[in-house]
Amino acid sequence: MALLVQLLATTLNTLARNSKIKEAIGRALYTALNKANKVLKTFPSATKYLKTIVSFGKVTPEQKEVEKFGLAIYAWDEFLLLGDDKQYDLPVKKKSDICTIMYTSGTTGDPQGVLISNNSIVTLIAGVRCLLGSVHELDFLHIHLKILLLTEKDVNLSYLPLAHIFDRVIEECFINIGGSIGFWRGDVKLLTEDIGELKPTIFCAVPRVLDRIYAGLQQKISFGGLLKNTMFNFADSYKLHNMKKGSKHVDAAPLCDKIVKHGLGGNVQLILSGAAPLATHVEAFLRVVACCHVLQGYGLTESCVGTFVSLPNELGMLGTVGPPVPNVDVCLESIPEMGYDALSSTPRGEICIRGDTLFSGYHKREDLSKEVLIDGWLHTGDVGEWQPNGSMKIIDRKKNIFKLSQGEYVAVENLENVYGSVTGIDSIWVYGNSFESFLVAVVNPNKQVLERWAEENGVPGDFNSLCENPKAKQNVLVELTRIGKEKKLKGFEFIKAVHLDPEPFDVERDLLTPTFKKKRPQLLKYYQNIVDNMYKGAK
Repeated sequence: MALLVQLLATTLNTLARNSKIKEAIGRALYTALNKANKVLKTFPSATKYLKTIVSFGKVTPEQKEVEKFGLAIYAWDEFLLLGDDKQYDLPVKKKSDICTIMYTSGTTGDPQGVLISNNSIVTLIAGVRCLLGSVHELDFLHIHLKILLLTEKDVNLSYLPLAHIFDRVIEECFINIGGSIGFWRGDVKLLTEDIGELKPTIFCAVPRVLDRIYAGLQQKISFGGLLKNTMFNFADSYKLHNMKKGSKHVDAAPLCDKIVKHGLGGNVQLILSGAAPLATHVEAFLRVVACCHVLQGYGLTESCVGTFVSLPNELGMLGTVGPPVPNVDVCLESIPEMGYDALSSTPRGEICIRGDTLFSGYHKREDLSKEVLIDGWLHTGDVGEWQPNGSMKIIDRKKNIFKLSQGEYVAVENLENVYGSVTGIDSIWVYGNSFESFLVAVVNPNKQVLERWAEENGVPGDFNSLCENPKAKQNVLVELTRIGKEKKLKGFEFIKAVHLDPEPFDVERDLLTPTFKKKRPQLLKYYQNIVDNMYKGAK
């Protein structure tokens, strides 16, 4: 049977750009109708590897022209007819067989094909069922917890790309328990409407989406008038206070829930955040106003996503990714060059994972496989800090550090989390040149906040022109400096120059992955001239 490579719509451009069609040696390709033409742009070179294209829709006469390259192209209904009156015995499958080749996001280079076995996925699903399904109660470090039940009555909204392991595994968990899955319309601006229509019980999100929800709610609160604003702030503080004292979210302030509740369709019982760090202030806010469990998880494509997840009703785990799931072993490895000691009183180091959920290696990259898989342990590249309650806090990224000209190392992701807490900022990219002694940043300012500042300070112009205004840049820089001092950052960690970009970082310009993680090499290439000018102007 020919190797079938399912190149999903969200990854077709990336795969073609990085010759992953060639690497996969795919003979047949299945694609959405509206993406077929993008695939055909890779021809005729792609026909060295591809022999068949199947479109989930009709095939136009123009598309049929590719048959002159020796390629067969079928509409889905036409393709199904090829199997009429033919019988084949299915091959015997083993747990160790490769189930899928899942490509990484490629934040720092070319995406790599992660080989995931049947056993990895089945083990992961069993772990999720243990945490959210068949186990009703759990005694963890003498904390008695009633665990959420995942049943066939649950509903999940799928809007993350299936080319990413997070949504892929969540859907397989729902298929396993017989739950329902609804698919969004593909427009992020209509996501809230899709949620209202489907009324999911579980909402799996990435931080960028939750940040937008948070920013939208903050704007509604600020524009709601003095009375509503005062009532909301009182209800929010009162409920958060009770939750910190140990009350479950449903018992902390039932009457206040009517004031603070933000219903994502009205039925959401669990928000699960993954794929990137969720800011602590956003997580705390949503734990109160969403009136449901808000859990942060951690995992990689290489670990089949599930490695850590925070526990329900445990506010002490705020800002962490919780304890390890039951089916993995975890340890920390010291990183002397970064000052992280896994054996200190506060253990810090690179997170290493062992267990049956791990991948089988990188496709056609045995060299890279040996780099990250050492004696059965996956070296994640992420730096963690064990908390006294047994949870893990992600504090750094081993690879996302750079050295400034004075020899100081900068952990850029940690700084972006700090600076990203400024209310007037939607997103920020921090950069440091090893030939310079200070940092610069490109900021996506919040439109409403910036326009309100301009009105209050008599600064004319629309949003785009405000982003070019030196006074607006200085105001943002002052706010960044303020939060830097508040968080007691070191001198070399302060930003000395900013550029305000009214257009948010996006996937279309190849600045973000499909799960909204920053692609740093691409950001530098895109903003190179701006970065150079910031350095010149700040000297």
